Amino acid sequence: MHDASEPATHSPADRATAVDARPGPVTTDALSAVGRALDAIGLNRAHKLILLMVLLGAFFDVMEENSLGAVGPALKDVWHISTTELAFLQTVTITAMIIGKVITGVIGDYRGRRFALAFNLFLYCLGALVCALSPNYEVLAVGRFLVGIGLGGEIAAGMTLLSELVPTRFRGAVVASLNVGAGGLGNMLSFGFAALVLGPLGTFFGGPDNSWRWMFGLLVLPAVLVVVYRRYLPETPRYLASRGRIDEANQVLTRLASGRLKDTGARTVDYLPPSVAESAKPEKVRLAEVFQGRLLRRTAALAVASWMSFGAQTTVLVLMPTILVDQGYSITESLTFTMVMNVGSLLGAAAATYAAAHWPRRLVTTSGALAACLAALAFGFLAQGTALILLLGGLFQFFVLMLNSTIFAWAPELYPTRVRAFGTSMIAVQGNVAGALAPLGAGLLLDSSGAVAVFLVIAVMYAVMAVATRFAPETHGRPLEDINSDSAQAT
Repeated sequence: MHDASEPATHSPADRATAVDARPGPVTTDALSAVGRALDAIGLNRAHKLILLMVLLGAFFDVMEENSLGAVGPALKDVWHISTTELAFLQTVTITAMIIGKVITGVIGDYRGRRFALAFNLFLYCLGALVCALSPNYEVLAVGRFLVGIGLGGEIAAGMTLLSELVPTRFRGAVVASLNVGAGGLGNMLSFGFAALVLGPLGTFFGGPDNSWRWMFGLLVLPAVLVVVYRRYLPETPRYLASRGRIDEANQVLTRLASGRLKDTGARTVDYLPPSVAESAKPEKVRLAEVFQGRLLRRTAALAVASWMSFGAQTTVLVLMPTILVDQGYSITESLTFTMVMNVGSLLGAAAATYAAAHWPRRLVTTSGALAACLAALAFGFLAQGTALILLLGGLFQFFVLMLNSTIFAWAPELYPTRVRAFGTSMIAVQGNVAGALAPLGAGLLLDSSGAVAVFLVIAVMYAVMAVATRFAPETHGRPLEDINSDSAQAT
């Protein structure tokens, strides 16, 4: 039996024949034909290279997102700015991220997933360069705005692209693994990278006056990926088929079947036969569709889940050092403890990757949300002493990243191809809005009522999430076209 994790040994022509022989509307439904072809091709080296490129983009995305907090103390000393002015830069970044997600959703459905991904990566690299060369606070704010727009759309575009390129069997695991590079490794290593550049290597990079510039400047390295994206990253055949570009969809499928991303000039196989090409018509993009009918229910369910989960995570990341300092730990100890807790984040993202391949989405999110609820209560009431702080904090982060990663896998599955990028972005936007607002309220609650009250509220948020996810359809193991056939509307 062919191992789907490696390139198939039979020829592309044989696989095309196998696809055409399957029952169903293969000759009339271009999108279903694409899904059948991808399932027949299996997961091979080409898919793994695409995943690696998108993972690297997500990793640097989080590194850049965390960079402002890392250079904050240096900026305050060098430019003599206030804490309020520093916080305003973060507000600018988060606001731009929300705008960026909306823009990416529109671009992704009108111009394509590949274009949206490369555009966002280029934009946030440009913003990082502006930050590195900023002569004053005002220019730095402009740079952070550019960075935020690029950051906002990068992961949402990657989620959409991967969900449309991989076989049904591996789709959830591949998309969920994005958070291994982002929320897992990214959150954990970003603080270590900052400590290295601003600490031991600080003198080499020009001391306190300039090392923070290098911190921003070194994160321009992802610009190299833009060149790779433009040369090798293919557009998804689902998007091409939805726009009536059947010949291009066949070319991409042929490249994927070869296990290589480079165009070798080989004969294009008609995975989508001429009868499909003749009947295929471009689907009309109507972005408002994600807020109507059955799609509205899906959007609302995962929007609530995203708000609760990402809002709770951001609250803990922002307030944890303060909570630990209030317990008598030094700033250095509190930052170190926070970094160690994020080992749980990496393990949670890895667990979500496994779960997405084997278990239903609703089972994972419902049970995970209830577990996160209990972990929040345990930390709030029992986290006294170093051992319990690290253990319970890491356990909480484990469930947080498992849930966030599952939302990554679930969101793009809920929408038809014509509005998948925009729908996915709308769900992701909720996480950014919650990340901007939830810590403000939690900070006031911390000052007035203490850490236990904060974690009580977080526990309630996860209880709400457990309920909300019951209203989204189960998608595990189902082809994208089957999931969305009942939500199709006349175009």
